[in-house]
Amino acid sequence: MNTTELKRTTGRTQDIDRHVGARIRERRIMLGLTQQQLADLIGVTYQQAHKYERGINRVSAGRLFEIARVLSVPVSYFFEGLDNQSGRPVSQRERMCLELARNFAQIPNERHQEALSQLARALATQH
Repeated sequence: MNTTELKRTTGRTQDIDRHVGARIRERRIMLGLTQQQLADLIGVTYQQAHKYERGINRVSAGRLFEIARVLSVPVSYFFEGLDNQSGRPVSQRERMCLELARNFAQIPNERHQEALSQLARALATQH
């Protein structure tokens, strides 16, 4: 393998690490967990969880299996979208959806959650 091929392979591997980290972060937020809570659940420090999510540190196969278990998704979830990944950043709309999911999960009152859900349905059906 020449130097150019090695750099291309290394760059692609880092892209995959960042993608997996972003998927971990998205799922954690959807479930309303903090980085500290995730770290506690998988037995690592907050700093390590942060590095996983940023793709700074590579997640081992065993650790990824444990993260998938804790986040209630198959391991394949973290690789979804890799084939057609354009490297684009998360859109403002996607960011708002993630924030909405996180905030919704933190509402302690089930009646309030249901009311918010009904409101969203009603707004979605208005033309």
